[in-house]
Amino acid sequence: MTRNQSRDIGEFMTNHPRMKCLLTMAVGWLFAIGVPSTVSAQGLIDIEEPPFSYSDTVEDNRVSRLIAKIQSKEVRLDYSKPRGHLESLLQALDIPVSSQTLVFSKTSMQVQHISRSNPRAIYFNDDTYVGWVRGSSLVEVSTADSKLGAAFYTVDMKPWRANMTRSDYDCLGCHATSMTGGLPGHMMRSVSPFHDGGINAQFPSHVTSDSSPFAERWGGWYVTGNHGSMKHMGNAFLRGNTLDLRRSGNVTDLDDRIDTSGYLLPTSDIAALMVLGHQTSVHNVLVKADFTVRKLEYDRAQRLAKGHSTSEGDAEEQSMQITQAARQVLKAILFYDEEPLESPIETAGEFVPEFEARGPIDSKGRSLRQFDLQTRLFRYPCSFLVYTEAFDALQSTLRNEILTQLRTILTGETVPDQYSHLNAKTRAELHEILSETLKGY
Repeated sequence: MTRNQSRDIGEFMTNHPRMKCLLTMAVGWLFAIGVPSTVSAQGLIDIEEPPFSYSDTVEDNRVSRLIAKIQSKEVRLDYSKPRGHLESLLQALDIPVSSQTLVFSKTSMQVQHISRSNPRAIYFNDDTYVGWVRGSSLVEVSTADSKLGAAFYTVDMKPWRANMTRSDYDCLGCHATSMTGGLPGHMMRSVSPFHDGGINAQFPSHVTSDSSPFAERWGGWYVTGNHGSMKHMGNAFLRGNTLDLRRSGNVTDLDDRIDTSGYLLPTSDIAALMVLGHQTSVHNVLVKADFTVRKLEYDRAQRLAKGHSTSEGDAEEQSMQITQAARQVLKAILFYDEEPLESPIETAGEFVPEFEARGPIDSKGRSLRQFDLQTRLFRYPCSFLVYTEAFDALQSTLRNEILTQLRTILTGETVPDQYSHLNAKTRAELHEILSETLKGY
């Protein structure tokens, strides 16, 4: 038994689907402002208790709505060899093929099918992720959900039908851990893989976001595109105790590494990888903030329902906590600690133009989706995720506070130190774009 197999078994036993799923979150934001609170005093959120009741809550998201349409025969997924329902599923979920990234580390429930020669393909849009492995009849799907944080599904592909079912506990063992802030979410892991794709657990792993050092990104992933002198962990595996990076950089295609004929594309686009890291981390921040505020407001309502009085100090305390949660969201969506690019990023795929075309676009032709790829990811450093259902469905008190703080940052005469990367011109441009394109701004 290899070291990583032993570790995987240990994790499985710890997170067995039939064990009670008590997921905890240390609410550091609340401790940071130095006041007591119902949530921070306990430091825990049990997602199986109200107001969350994860297992009993009916989901409402892009995937659940597709399932309803399939059941009502409004939509039919077509099956074709060799990829089963994959193409039809992507089209039904409005996920572009150009978003394809390839991961060869065994960091999936389908470890038996994944290797360096048979990587898992990940396709995504703003809120939904599809994982497909060549030779497997099972597709993994996950999506942002306004009440659940994240919801997980499997698609059992049979020629006569695609059986889509919610699959929470099989997934929460990895997708509700410290890597996702202790709540249902998504993460992009960077690991040190063996030759076969297994993980060396004695080496550190990283969660990739836009703030990650470039040199720590994408271990266990294939990466295609040019990135100049910058180094990353992708396209490489361990030789002894060293990650062999000799052929890992500035790879434009994978034909000399794997047989790409069974995939929709022969690439794993570096720009798509960068967007994937950004949006998974921001979604987790949104979930953490929303769950925190939901718990605060629920606990206050419960106290009132039991006849307990509340003071002006209680209301002020809750307001301070909501303000702090909003600040964490602002840091994430305004790229406050984004790792600067030391070399330009170049990619020949269709992901960049297709992503930019999704808009929305203001009257001057500007969009938060426009890439920079010279010194940073996007030209206008405010996340496109402000247009998503996940952002729009935040608790109203939280969303309003986020937008209030955002307007203050972008229109104020002075700017907090953490946003010094936003010069006056950039702040004015962001204010103009958001004024035209973001509801409620």
